[in-house]
Amino acid sequence: MTYDEIDAAILRIRLRIFGGFHPDMSDDVPDNCRTLLMLGPNEPGFWDHVSAQPEIGDGRPDPLDRWSRRAVEPIAAALGAVPLFPFGGPPWLPFYSWALRTGRCWQSPIRFLVHDVAGLFVSYRAALAFREKIVLPAPSSNSPCMDCEDQPCRQACPVGVLTESLYDSEGCKAYIASAAGADCLETGCNVRRSCPVSAGYGRSHRQSRFHQIAFINR
Repeated sequence: MTYDEIDAAILRIRLRIFGGFHPDMSDDVPDNCRTLLMLGPNEPGFWDHVSAQPEIGDGRPDPLDRWSRRAVEPIAAALGAVPLFPFGGPPWLPFYSWALRTGRCWQSPIRFLVHDVAGLFVSYRAALAFREKIVLPAPSSNSPCMDCEDQPCRQACPVGVLTESLYDSEGCKAYIASAAGADCLETGCNVRRSCPVSAGYGRSHRQSRFHQIAFINR
C-alpha cells in the first residue's frame, strides 16, 4: 500500500497524514515498526464532521478521544497497521518527539510545536505503525518560523503568560476563564492564532472553544 492510498483512506474520517518517518534503534516505537505515520485533522471541515458524531454530545468524558479510537481503529485494522494514540496514559507515547522526527514539525520560538500546514494549531489524533517500509514524500526543508520575519507568536499573549521563556499554564487557564479572556476562549489561543501558517489552516472557532474549555477544566 502506498502513502497516497493510506492518506485517501484516512481522509474518509476527516484526518490526514501529518508526516511520517522510518524509525531507527533510538526511536521508542512498537516492535517491528518500519514506518510510523502521524494523523491530524484535515481542515477545513474536521469539526463539522466530528461535532456531528455521537461521542461529542453524549455527556461522557473525553468525547474527542473516544471518537478518535472508534474512527481510527477499524481503518488501522483494514490497513494492517497498529493504531497508537496520544491519550490513555500513563505511560504516554512520545508524540512530541515523533512529530519532530517527521521533518514536518519543529519547535517554534515559544517552544510549542509548529507544523508546515497546521502551524501552531497542530494536533495529533493518532499514529499508525506499519511493518512495511512505506515510501514517504520528502519532508519540508525548514521550519516556517525561519521565514517568518515578525514572529508574532513571541508577543501575542495578551497577558504575557506564554512567551519564549515562560509558560504559566495556571495563569493561562485563569485568564481564559475570566471575562477579559473571552476572545481566547471563543476563538482560540491568541498566540496560536497569530501564526501566519495557522491563519491559513481553516480550523473552526468552535473546535478551538471545545479545546479551551477542556483545557481550563483539566
